Amino acid sequence: MEYKSFIGGAWHETSDSTPNVNPSDTSDILGHAAVGGADDMARAIDAASGAAAQWAKSTPQQRFDVLDFIGSEILARKAELGELLSREEGKTLPEGIGEAARAGQIFKFFAGETLRQTGDVLASVRPGIGVDVTRSPVGVVGLITPWNFPIAIPAWKIAPALAFGNAVVLKPAELVPGCAHALAEIISRSGLPEGVFNLVFGRGSVVGPELIGSNKVNAISFTGSVGTGRAIAADCGKLLKKVQLEMGGKNPMVVLDDADLDIAVDVSVNGAYFSTGQRCTASSRLIVTEGIHDKFVAAVEERLNNLNVGHALRKETHIGPVVDEKQLQQDLDYVDIATKDGGKVTGGQRLNRDTEGFFMAPALVTETTNDMRINREEVFGPVASVIRVKDYDEALAVANDTEFGLSSGICTTSLKHASHFKANAEAGMVMVNLPTAGVDYHVPFGGTKGSSFGSREQGTYAAEFYTTVKTAYTLP
Repeated sequence: MEYKSFIGGAWHETSDSTPNVNPSDTSDILGHAAVGGADDMARAIDAASGAAAQWAKSTPQQRFDVLDFIGSEILARKAELGELLSREEGKTLPEGIGEAARAGQIFKFFAGETLRQTGDVLASVRPGIGVDVTRSPVGVVGLITPWNFPIAIPAWKIAPALAFGNAVVLKPAELVPGCAHALAEIISRSGLPEGVFNLVFGRGSVVGPELIGSNKVNAISFTGSVGTGRAIAADCGKLLKKVQLEMGGKNPMVVLDDADLDIAVDVSVNGAYFSTGQRCTASSRLIVTEGIHDKFVAAVEERLNNLNVGHALRKETHIGPVVDEKQLQQDLDYVDIATKDGGKVTGGQRLNRDTEGFFMAPALVTETTNDMRINREEVFGPVASVIRVKDYDEALAVANDTEFGLSSGICTTSLKHASHFKANAEAGMVMVNLPTAGVDYHVPFGGTKGSSFGSREQGTYAAEFYTTVKTAYTLP
């Protein structure tokens, strides 16, 4: 399979390509992805710029029909697309199919949003003057997406961009070209005018600056690492370009003495280790009060011993591989760092299976303090640490003691503590007796502090980024 860039309504080959390797079985090459250059990105930007005005004037029905077509086909093919996702990214097959379904639901939701766009008609404070407040498309939007959700995150950026009348240039992560290509192929048959949607494969260091620096691109939406996000924010700030960033997390899950132990273990294991821990919302810090600490740790260790790590497509697998060798080595390095800093590690070793892949036993690090590196820096793998605290007040203070603020959770049967935590947790999303990872597509997504910058993604709040507000005064 050749994964080509899609520019101005046509597929484009390049002289160079990279293999798409299955992390569950490195002998399984799914295809080869084009490696585009700055000139390919420039052509895509020109195509989007040329098509933006036409799409901005499209009717709500035109936009609805396009997005509804895309969403319907993704849902009809969710098993096929989910298997592709699991083969190239490493999520288990149920997780892959679930993500594909979510992508379809996102497009369906924003198809509906095309018909629900609203404005305000107000009276001026001056007699006889009317005021209309409406929203207009931003123009050309550059979308930069990560590898860990290779179809859902592109969907939750592309769908609102198109729904609100913008033209799009998508630059997906290099590790997951298959899902991006499949999504682009569906979009290419949706009835969208040529140039409104463009896909460019290539190295971020090569095509990224062209996308971010172009004066024809009006806004950038990025999901990825903190370092890259900060660099993008600085570049967009110099250009006075609208920017939206979703970056890292070091998400706490507080477990209080009064928690239901079974729920606390289920929630913590799900949040920390499912999807191989490769979620920005993963529960990487388990903050546990001393009355339940020992029972909780023993129960989590027992649960981890019963989890099957293996090939993502096999029914018995609970946790798939890490995405690639580089990420696996980073995860293993953090386990070593935690051990040297005084943590006690259960699991965390590389595993051999009957296929060559990037398999790692889930790691639980106990006897840690919040100032250790393992609790300050994002690992992005199947690694979680436990921090013992005295009581709720200390738990809340430790939970908030981080440069990140994406998702925060608590397990408790106390309405008082749950209510206080929801009000005082320094995070954009708060979960009570639920995993920190796992959100709905129709509500806002985003964090505080170093986790996010700019307006929220998803749901009706997406309009804040993908539109600009216009206020018009009329004297009849």
